[in-house]
Amino acid sequence: MKPFYIVLLIVAYFLTLLLIAHFTGKSDTNETFFKANKKSPWYLVAFGMIGASLSGVTFISVPGWVEAKQFSYVQMVLGYIVGYAVIGLVLLPLYYRLNLTSIYTYLKDRFGKYSYKTGASFFLLSRVVGSSFRLFLVANVLQLILFDSYGVPFWVTVIITILLIWLYTFKGGIKTIVWTDTLQTLFMLISVGICIYTISDALNIQSIFTYVSESKLSKAFFFDDIKAGNYFWKQFFTGAFIAIVMTGLDQDMMQKNLTCKTLKDAQKNMFWFTIVLVIVNFFFLALGILLTDYATIHNLDAHKDQLFPIVAIFGNLGIGVSLFFILGLVAAAYSSADSALTALTTSFSIDILEIDQKKNEVDQVKIRKRVHIIFSFVLIFTILVFKYFIADESVISKIFQFAGYTYGPLLGLYSFGLFTRLKVKDIAVPFIALIAPLLTIAISYYSKKWFGFDFGFFVLILNGALTFIGLLIFSKKH
Repeated sequence: MKPFYIVLLIVAYFLTLLLIAHFTGKSDTNETFFKANKKSPWYLVAFGMIGASLSGVTFISVPGWVEAKQFSYVQMVLGYIVGYAVIGLVLLPLYYRLNLTSIYTYLKDRFGKYSYKTGASFFLLSRVVGSSFRLFLVANVLQLILFDSYGVPFWVTVIITILLIWLYTFKGGIKTIVWTDTLQTLFMLISVGICIYTISDALNIQSIFTYVSESKLSKAFFFDDIKAGNYFWKQFFTGAFIAIVMTGLDQDMMQKNLTCKTLKDAQKNMFWFTIVLVIVNFFFLALGILLTDYATIHNLDAHKDQLFPIVAIFGNLGIGVSLFFILGLVAAAYSSADSALTALTTSFSIDILEIDQKKNEVDQVKIRKRVHIIFSFVLIFTILVFKYFIADESVISKIFQFAGYTYGPLLGLYSFGLFTRLKVKDIAVPFIALIAPLLTIAISYYSKKWFGFDFGFFVLILNGALTFIGLLIFSKKH
């Protein structure tokens, strides 16, 4: 496929996003940027959140995971259902009752300033690294299929990628994102549907469901070895807690929910979002089987995160598949990254700089815009570090591993706050939140070395439990 067609597609795509930004970003206020004036229709939020949750990582890594891990990811997806139920029934009522802009303000009211700053800082670290992983994946694919042919270096690709996000979010913020994410989710799902249809047709498959169910790669449940990382209950409970921390305790995902008019609307959003997300994940796993079999039959050297791009671009499936693959990839990546940049700006502005305490709104807007620019550069820097210093394992695996260490303290803090009435020595919280991940790393390493027990993504729960115990040790009744 000629690079010119790819350029044309990307230009048309971003012109569409900029047009949406023009109409939604006319009110350049912090109330619009942070909360969308609390007027977002719940069904738009629900649909847009699908793209933000899946991201370019799901689009690329989940199909690429099937060859080595089979359908074991289903175990985590089923756990997500439990996690999302907790968000809808426990966390959303809390956030709406307190009328929060940043969800970490809860920690200030419950424990104190040090706990508040600690929670926000762990979110900032988690989201910077997680978003950078996701954007790295997309930038890498764009480099392979487009920018290499023009001799453009990788660092320029990254700058262009971030600049485009900044352009359509710097005014409207979350109000713009609610609408752009809806469009981007639609593009992504159309892309996946066309790819599944085309590849199944090329393989002469009569019934996709029969083909997938009979494949040896479709084994989904693993109860045999409790020590293994893919043991069912490990992955199921990890999935539940990952959903809670990476959605319910994540400013990025919750900021969209908090733009709904009422709590009831936000809960409807979570209910329908959960159903659709589970179904979509099954389609991505089915696509993984089709891609793997197609690559094997046609002798394509395509594995892990390179599987989908190589088959779509170089698999002789036609220009339509190639273009829709690129459209879906860009849509999936940007629907996650744009909201991340907005959430980072929101959290740093509200939680760290506390700009809402300033009386002059003009100064508040100026500070918010500067923070928005700074985090754009932070993402660029982190992506380049990941490119040149991190090993080339599956990106989705990297994200879940890292999430276990950075979201664990948040899990412990919120659990302690919600399920006990105890106070803590606030000044001790930052130290507890730092020691817990270090102990988790040590326990995880030596349990595998000495006993052959692989915690896998279960480190998130271990980390949260250690944080909870630490808070209990430094607790007080009054």
